[in-house]
Amino acid sequence: MLRLLLPLVACVAVAALGVGALLYAQHDDAPGLGLIGFVLIFGAIGFGVRTVLRARKSV
Repeated sequence: MLRLLLPLVACVAVAALGVGALLYAQHDDAPGLGLIGFVLIFGAIGFGVRTVLRARKSV
């Protein structure tokens, strides 16, 4: 269970960092930071899905 929980907590943290980057980019009018925020969010989602699928496959 811990093997699955730790990567998912990390994914949620990275996605939250991406959301923060998006909010700051909108406030500061920084399109590059907005792109980095999107990459962080979708990368975290992809990594989380991959982690769950690998955990289900090994059971």
